[in-house]
This record gives sequence, structure tokens and C-alpha cells, in this order.
Amino acid sequence: MLKGFKDFILRGNVIELAVAVVIGSAFTAIVTAFTDNIINPLIAALGSSPDVDGLAIELRAGDAATRIDFGAVITAGLNFLIIAAVVYFILVAPMNKLNEMQARRHGVEEDEEEKVSIEAGLLSEIRDLLREQQDQQDTGGAHRL
Repeated sequence: MLKGFKDFILRGNVIELAVAVVIGSAFTAIVTAFTDNIINPLIAALGSSPDVDGLAIELRAGDAATRIDFGAVITAGLNFLIIAAVVYFILVAPMNKLNEMQARRHGVEEDEEEKVSIEAGLLSEIRDLLREQQDQQDTGGAHRL
């Protein structure tokens, strides 16, 4: 039982995932600090509030439970956009380029999707021709009777 767990933990994907989670957590702290200390003050400068956290309304005055905090939503949205952009431009785009280069090196063509669509078109033509033949046979048989 412990051997199976050990094999599972030492599998490459699990280790890579654990590293990604740790790095993601550390990066989230950096992005949050950037958003809180640079972006939010810039947004707050556009409004009358000294900080984005002031962008809230209370549905019942004096009742904090009815407070709708737009500032927190804006901050979370900005954090998400910054993290998503960094992940895309630092991880996804280079990996796609690397995969593309490896595919070229191994002789796999980029226009594989085009080939699939051409094959689908040819199959559709064959289907249509077979239907025409079937229709001609059906109408031809009706005339013979």
C-alpha cells in the first residue's frame, strides 16, 4: 500500500504539479502586492476615494453584513488578469512555440487541421454521390414496375 503511494508521489506529473502550486502561491503574493500598492492607488486616483477598498456600498446604512465591496472584486479581477497574462506569456506561448518547433523537426506539418477538413469534405462528397446513386436506383426501379 505504501509502495503504491510512493510510486504515485514520485511520478513526474505529481512533482511538477506540486512545484507549480508552490510557485503559483509565491507569484500570487507578488501580484497581490503589485495590485494593492501600484494598480489600486492609480484606480483610486481616478475616483474620489483614497483607495479601491472604499469602492463599496451598504444596502442598509451601518450594517456591514449588507456591504457590497466593489473594490475587492476589482482587486481580485486585476490579480487574475495579471496572473493569467504572465502565465500565458511566460509559460503557454513559449511551450506552444517549442511544441511547434519540435513538430517541424519531426516532420509533422502545421496544416494537419486543413487535411482533416479536406478529408471531411471528400467524405461528404462521397456520401452525396452515394445518395445520388441510391436515389437513381430507387427512381429507376419505380419506372420498371
